[in-house]
Amino acid sequence: MSNILSLLFAPVFVILLHYFEFVWVVRFYLFVAIGFFIYSYIKSDNRRDMLMPSIYLVALSLANYFSSIEVVKFVPVTLSFIFFFLFIDATYRKKHMILGFTQKFYPKRLSKEEEEFVKNGDRYWIVVTGINTLIQIYMIYIDDNILWAFYTSVGWYILFFVSLITQIIYGKVYAIKMYYR
Repeated sequence: MSNILSLLFAPVFVILLHYFEFVWVVRFYLFVAIGFFIYSYIKSDNRRDMLMPSIYLVALSLANYFSSIEVVKFVPVTLSFIFFFLFIDATYRKKHMILGFTQKFYPKRLSKEEEEFVKNGDRYWIVVTGINTLIQIYMIYIDDNILWAFYTSVGWYILFFVSLITQIIYGKVYAIKMYYR
């Protein structure tokens, strides 16, 4: 459910701004965020699942108080920064987040060489999520809400997809062979 909300957050917000006043759009979003928070609290066994609903709730409350679209635009930046920090944390603690994702979603067993390559993938994703966070920050300060809505709903998925394909191709063509030596 949180993926759907994050995908629709920005474009629906911009569309609603064309038909309603900013204050009413923010209050509507705040009402939805409260519902999302309550739903997540009831459904979740893990309190870490409450992070995203809490971010929406706090940011929209601040946007309502300050009556500022820039505060609303900080929601995707905050989420991007969290991903950036998670990859930094995984790298320093040697948690191997990308290896965990790969083992969960890739049906075949990885070779020793592939596993070594994927273990080092968290560093690459620090760079990718860092770039994404910088782009998200830039999007706050441009005066084009449609471009902001596009990037924060679809654009970053494109960035991540292209980055993933690049990592896979690099691994298959060059990096895995380094581990055979």
